[in-house]
Amino acid sequence: MKAKDNNAKTLDQFKEKHYGKIGTQKREDLDAGYENFKIGAMIHNARIEKGLTQEQLAEKTGTTKSYISKIENNVKEARFSTLQKIVELGLGGHLELSIKL
Repeated sequence: MKAKDNNAKTLDQFKEKHYGKIGTQKREDLDAGYENFKIGAMIHNARIEKGLTQEQLAEKTGTTKSYISKIENNVKEARFSTLQKIVELGLGGHLELSIKL
């Protein structure tokens, strides 16, 4: 049986050590970047699941292949209205927004 690793940390502990406590600018930047990455990854996965190319998705939403690529690869942030078009018109889904306090 292996000895317990006493140096193991939770993700929150790691982020606090390397990026600061919640509310600091460095930590806020990290968390905001993760949310943008997550949106791009979800669009990418949904597009693949629907069997669409970036070009096909762009045509359905009135944008360009390059723009879809930039969103999927976290190079560009999408405006809410554009994100809604991508999800609803392009992917046939429904965009939900929630606020947690």
